[in-house]
Amino acid sequence: MLAILGMFSEDRLEWTPDQLMERLGYSRPTLYRYLKILKEQGMLASLPNAGYILGPKVVEMDYLLRRSDPLVLEGAGLLRELAQRHPCTAFLVRWYRDRVLCVHSETSAPDPKSSYPRGRPMPLGRGAVARAILAHLPRRQLMPILERNRAEFGIADGGADLRAVLDRLRQVRRTGVAVARGEITPGAVGIATPVYDAGQSPIACICVTIAERRAPEPVVARIADEVRAAGRGLTAALARHRAREPA
Repeated sequence: MLAILGMFSEDRLEWTPDQLMERLGYSRPTLYRYLKILKEQGMLASLPNAGYILGPKVVEMDYLLRRSDPLVLEGAGLLRELAQRHPCTAFLVRWYRDRVLCVHSETSAPDPKSSYPRGRPMPLGRGAVARAILAHLPRRQLMPILERNRAEFGIADGGADLRAVLDRLRQVRRTGVAVARGEITPGAVGIATPVYDAGQSPIACICVTIAERRAPEPVVARIADEVRAAGRGLTAALARHRAREPA
């Protein structure tokens, strides 16, 4: 059943039973049993004479996530502070399963520069958000990700391209912040830093995007300092949240 839910994406919002059977290899009785359960639970909805789409339970679960996720609860205020200081959009982006996904944002820009609202996965091979997270992953975790996504990172056979990617990530690791100009949204500058929970690997990042015309180097440097401080503050807040949890 989880495999069925995993078939839905921005590129494929609707599936017919025949398409799911062909892709997943389930027998017709098995597939229809799973579809019936998912529909009864509200995870899927059926369209007349068509296929299946995601159902209303997904919306309900998104509401509950907003009310319960410590990353959002502890980080929303920090995003508002960043957005109050600059005409920008400030994001919280969570890292999971080789994906970077916006879970909360605050904006003060009259013309926000962003192509990735809450819930839309961001590219892994470009942009400040992905580099801020990847640069701080342990090598044993990073290398399989680069190998699985060679095309997205522009890594060809031979190794030279891989070395260039690693050099760029090492630079981000040294400074603690990634800066990208126009890599995802034309005319926008992204400035991002990692956020940690338990362990040595980042679980998320804080990112500010601002129009390039409003972001000369001194402004970018100032925002980078503020974003780094916000990332450290959120990491500390998550540690305090864990300490308050009942044993």
